[in-house]
Amino acid sequence: MKFNDELTLLLKARYPVIFINTIEEDRVEYVIRKHIKTSLNRSIYSWDFVDGYTNNPNNEGFAKRNPLQALELVERLTSETPAIFLLKDFNRFLADISISRKLKNISRMLKLQPKSIIIIGSDFNIPKELQDLITVIQFQLPVEGEISQELTRLINSLNINVNADLFESLTQACQGLSLERIRRVLSKIIATHKTIDENSISILLSEKKQIISQTEILEYWSVNEKITNIGGVENLKDWLKKRKSSFSLQAANYGLPTPRGLLLVGIQGTGKSLTAKAIASEWQLPLLKLDVGKLFGGIVGESESRLRQMIEVSETLAPCILWIDEIDKAFSINESKGDSGTSNRVLATFISWLSEKTKPVFVVATANNIDLLPLEIIRKGRFDEIFFLDLPQTQERAQIFQIHIEEFRPNTWESFDYEKLAQLSEAFSGAEIKQSIVEAMYHAFYEQREFTTEDICFALNELIPLAQLESTQTIKLQNWASSGRIRLASSNSIYI
Repeated sequence: MKFNDELTLLLKARYPVIFINTIEEDRVEYVIRKHIKTSLNRSIYSWDFVDGYTNNPNNEGFAKRNPLQALELVERLTSETPAIFLLKDFNRFLADISISRKLKNISRMLKLQPKSIIIIGSDFNIPKELQDLITVIQFQLPVEGEISQELTRLINSLNINVNADLFESLTQACQGLSLERIRRVLSKIIATHKTIDENSISILLSEKKQIISQTEILEYWSVNEKITNIGGVENLKDWLKKRKSSFSLQAANYGLPTPRGLLLVGIQGTGKSLTAKAIASEWQLPLLKLDVGKLFGGIVGESESRLRQMIEVSETLAPCILWIDEIDKAFSINESKGDSGTSNRVLATFISWLSEKTKPVFVVATANNIDLLPLEIIRKGRFDEIFFLDLPQTQERAQIFQIHIEEFRPNTWESFDYEKLAQLSEAFSGAEIKQSIVEAMYHAFYEQREFTTEDICFALNELIPLAQLESTQTIKLQNWASSGRIRLASSNSIYI
């Protein structure tokens, strides 16, 4: 039910006290004055602690710095006067016994008269003795249509031409921001660039970072990785390429559901975390990383509360990418036995959200050990797809060498023998290949010369890949992937 319809219904049903939970105080008051007053034809009295009652000349400044007196005005008005009393931040005074008692006394009268008290605040904390009296409704942040309308108004007022694709990208980037914040950040964009263009997207995304910084559970990651920076994994790249525009308005009009998420399983160093960063960069969506260590708190019920906070923040900033690194350590079967059921409760809430979420939050989870993951997570329906990232094959290793060397030496990368390097790096992961190049650079820099193919070959002979140190675990993962229960990320895998 829409906010206007829900609030109108409650007022018609003579609910005495309504609490609207929101940070957009001005927007709530605007909506109430525009829609509710018109449909119900009630007078509106607005009060705050500093200025008292405003917008009504007969009561201007009444009950200034006196919340108890603010309730007395409700009694003063005749029973035939339809009225709505907007009390801003009044929830902060509910713990006062005189305020709570007064509200209880007034509520009996309000049930018989066309009057209602609406409390506007952002601190959701109602004393137990008033919970049965106060009805809570949520006032959501502006939806896509409201954002589009506001952007159109602002762009027209600035007399700037914005093409349809950029306008849609701006609308997406603004989701999760209040209208006031959108106005401020667009003013910042105009002051910085004198216009609105592709650079505006990054400024809007950085504004969302301010919201993320207010929580200790999620971390905002600024990324500039590209899919082309990942060597191999052609099946995975193709899958991601087909879903790049799935958050667009055209996709919604087509009836296409937004993708839910991706689980990346594989050997350490094969590019799982890099893929999460590349997705956010390619899709131009904010990347939120869940700090699993901070998710679980020591106080009973704290972990569940933090998970709900994580869900609320990520959905507020949707569309976005939610990156959960090493999810096998967060919801390990072994770890859940001695924590009084906390992990099981958190897991139940998490997988329920994965299955039922309607907001465009694309979850990218990575795991090194599939054996530690509960079956509920890897069951179909939680994620759109589960990919296995194996150790790179010969052609993929050559490609990875080229990507990294081209990054380090953009002018001389063609002089290296990539075929030779690929042959010598059997069982090396992508991360270990990069480390071998770094080792070669250290060696050459010490001798005050440019590094060559031979320096990298020397480093490869010195390094021992993890796959050799943990060969049993590696073989076990590869055999599990070859069973056909998981999709392979590489098109030239040895299992195909």
